[in-house]
Amino acid sequence: MSVFKEFTKGLWKENPVLVLLLGTCPTLAVTSSSLNGMGMGLATTFVLFGSNVVISLIAGIVPKKIRIPVYIIVIATFVTIIELLMRSYAPESLYNALGIFIPLIVVNCIVLGRAEAFASKNGVLSSAMDGLGMGIGFTLVLTFLGMIREFLSTGSLFDVKVVTAWTTDFLLPASAPGAFIIVGVLLAGMNYLNYRRAVKNHERYIPPQGLDCRHCHICRIIDNDKD
Repeated sequence: MSVFKEFTKGLWKENPVLVLLLGTCPTLAVTSSSLNGMGMGLATTFVLFGSNVVISLIAGIVPKKIRIPVYIIVIATFVTIIELLMRSYAPESLYNALGIFIPLIVVNCIVLGRAEAFASKNGVLSSAMDGLGMGIGFTLVLTFLGMIREFLSTGSLFDVKVVTAWTTDFLLPASAPGAFIIVGVLLAGMNYLNYRRAVKNHERYIPPQGLDCRHCHICRIIDNDKD
């Protein structure tokens, strides 16, 4: 796969949130506003890029039995760097809003997953582009989700009032249930677009595992409850 494809796959085809369904916790927790989503996404992108490069460099000399602890140390180092940078230079409101979710990037399954599944098995340039692409894809989704939730809640975008007549906040989009609903709509929309593209190209569309009837057991659960 070319370096360009390694970068672009994280934007759509293998987007960590909309396709791989990773990083759901920060996706739902910090996207109550556009700035929060963008801040979290950029912080994660920094860690993804840096850790992928370093892990790609040291993968050949790290014993397999201790590779995961070593990878976590590398990731934790970059998380510490970005946390100190944000504490020093980011707006205090943004740093306080993200709170514990910045240190928790250490255990974000996107970061460790890319380190184990890709960076440890590929060259430095490919690993760097993979981390950058996955990070930007993550940032775009978090920012877009934050824009939707912020606008539906307060009529604002990036803390700027778009609908000046909007005087009463709508609490559902800013809450966790509202976040689940909006993410579900985004997943359905992406699934539909991929389906239409496959039909247009006369191809068979295979939904991501977990997003189709073959892997859904809700009907079975409902039937058991009725019995």
